[in-house]
Amino acid sequence: MELLPIKGGTPDGADTEQERRPRRLRLNALRRADVLFLVTVVLPVATAILYFGFLASDVYISESKFVVRAPEKQSTTGLGAILQTAGFANATDEVAAAQSYAVSRDALRAINQNDAFKKAYTRPDISVVDKFNPLGFAGSFEDLFRYFQHRVALQNDTNTGITTLTVRSYTPQDARKFNEQLLELSEVTVNRLNLRGREDLVRLAQAEVDIAKGQAQRAAVSLAAFRNQSGVVDPEKQAAVQMQMISNLQNQLIAARTELAQLQRYAPENPRIPVVRTQIAAIDRQIDGEMGKVTGNRRSLAGSAVQFQRLTLENEFAAKQLGASLASLEDARNEARRKQAYVERIVQPNLPDAPMEPRRLRGIFATLVLSLVAYGILRMLLAGVKEHAQ
Repeated sequence: MELLPIKGGTPDGADTEQERRPRRLRLNALRRADVLFLVTVVLPVATAILYFGFLASDVYISESKFVVRAPEKQSTTGLGAILQTAGFANATDEVAAAQSYAVSRDALRAINQNDAFKKAYTRPDISVVDKFNPLGFAGSFEDLFRYFQHRVALQNDTNTGITTLTVRSYTPQDARKFNEQLLELSEVTVNRLNLRGREDLVRLAQAEVDIAKGQAQRAAVSLAAFRNQSGVVDPEKQAAVQMQMISNLQNQLIAARTELAQLQRYAPENPRIPVVRTQIAAIDRQIDGEMGKVTGNRRSLAGSAVQFQRLTLENEFAAKQLGASLASLEDARNEARRKQAYVERIVQPNLPDAPMEPRRLRGIFATLVLSLVAYGILRMLLAGVKEHAQ
């Protein structure tokens, strides 16, 4: 009997090392694949099923919509255009202020009076993964504010100017209550901005009026003091009167000198000649005296006229400035009455009758899809690494 060599094994029937090695590699690869599938697919999907199926609490969403309107500002599209045709437009600054305040720490502090907000999100029926500070290690106000930012959302449509305020809570009543409170706080913020704007506008105009009044009073007092000191109401008019008087005296002087010349020529012995000479001398002195009142020294009418004109110009300028300031004050008051932005509620905060979140099936399905995608990517990466190693 002829003995034939046995292929693929030892004479006693056992596999050789070369044959066992590929099988071990395939077995190890299968084990790694199972671990990878377990980690990337089974475990996340199981966690999602556990969370969405048993742990996640129902979330009720209350929504409200509002628009901040101001008569003087412009808007071009959508509802803003409709409002503009009615004499109103969106108020961008006030919208930004209302939005910023509604999600601010001050707003949280206002609605968290007596820990109302904190108690609403730490109810015993809320799951441990959803409630605020479940382990008791993060109970500060900043922790509460970060939690608050995930429960309150504001979205502004720049085309229409409509702002949507959304509040998520674990009871319908809490969702609507906090939405209503935040909406009221937004209205208060806009009203406060209006009041501040009106006060600033009128206050600045009133300050200008006060300054103009002071200048007008000082100018009037200086002019009155000058008149009392100089004894002249109006130097220019007074000088005109004086010049008319001097002109009359000069006419009299000319007549007297003419008479004197005639007497000296035709009746040199006439006893009236000394009288006329005396009269001429008196008229000359009177003319010199009147001319001295008009010109000649600092107290003359000509010297006083310069200061009088300066004081008069200052008084007139102050009066005009006061009139302009008063007109500006009245315009500011009218503008303040006209420029009033306010919050117009389009949709009142609703009371939800059913939870909107979490979307359990969609969450589980999304987790499954993402896990499979991650598994496929990692599987290809591992195959590439293995091939590169060989």
